[in-house]
Amino acid sequence: MCRLAAITSNEYISPMEPISALETMKEGHDGSGLGIVMKDLNSEFELFKEYPILSGVCSRKGVEILDSYMDRLGFKLKHVWTPRLKRVKGIKLREYYFARVYDYPESYRKKSQREKEDLLMNTRINLRKLGEPDESLFVFSFYPDVITLKEVGDPLQLAEAFSLDKDSLKAKIIFAQGRQNTNYSVYLYACHPFFLQGYCTMTNGENTAFVPIREFLMSRGFPGYIGYNSDSEVFTHILHYSVRQLEYPLYYYKDIITPLKNSEIEERPDKEALKLIKRSLRPLCIDGPNMVIGFTPDGSCFMVQDSKKLRPGVVGGVEGKYALMSEECGLDKVIPSRDKSKDIFPMKYDMVIVSPGAEEVKIWNQRQGSFMN
Repeated sequence: MCRLAAITSNEYISPMEPISALETMKEGHDGSGLGIVMKDLNSEFELFKEYPILSGVCSRKGVEILDSYMDRLGFKLKHVWTPRLKRVKGIKLREYYFARVYDYPESYRKKSQREKEDLLMNTRINLRKLGEPDESLFVFSFYPDVITLKEVGDPLQLAEAFSLDKDSLKAKIIFAQGRQNTNYSVYLYACHPFFLQGYCTMTNGENTAFVPIREFLMSRGFPGYIGYNSDSEVFTHILHYSVRQLEYPLYYYKDIITPLKNSEIEERPDKEALKLIKRSLRPLCIDGPNMVIGFTPDGSCFMVQDSKKLRPGVVGGVEGKYALMSEECGLDKVIPSRDKSKDIFPMKYDMVIVSPGAEEVKIWNQRQGSFMN
């Protein structure tokens, strides 16, 4: 199994906090990789909130490919962050890790947000295609105020190799996953978390319904539904499809991936909508066991279980700082002073949602079709 550590806060936090939680939960992951997504950044990035950040890793050849392609499109480089690399035994680092801030091409500066997002996504996809054959260039995200860092190795050792404990880089939302690979080869594009146009998820479990979900998503004709080096990447794409493309409320994500029985649907006040969703989006139903943690562009964070409830998950914290973890010991590590009696262990009908700014936690109960008091 994997182990997941997510923190959302109204103050900036270090990536070392979720990574230390992963270390606490180490018995549940094999140290085969680390993926980090940071949203709402501080320090040098506070001056560039509206500009897209391209995150990735490459060789010297990859730098040439990257610079040439971005120049041709008209992107103007404004700022570069790179981790201060350190030799650590057992960690094999690549040549160049980067988070590059760009200004949009002049022709896009007055375009709508949606048009800009499509430009960023298509640019990332094309860069991936250019670098993937010889692995000279990996790109993980291209979006304002978001950085993604991924590498193979033990999470705590990688944090040391990247000098994250000494770097001033912080964020208000940080997702980290210590990855144990069970179904695919160890590969950077298979490493959680996954990100698409402001939507992000990471998963503990095995998605046994992967193939029909993938085929349905790819049939939508949306260029971002590609990759699938991990069976868990579809969770991000289902979230994106249901909230951004179909414009459903976030809590319908639960109804899409784990639809109710027909007899249970009859008890919901929105039963006609649920019947349509279940009928038309049936291929997106998951078959677990899975526990999913995600966030949306507005900063809402959530945890949801599949109907089997065979993967651990807990949400807890204090007003202004909440953590969504695989295990209670991870929660103890980052927010030890919380009221533990208020910890939430979501069950098969629950979707736990932490509001933007970590102000409050709500539980959406699928069976009732309402938020619980």
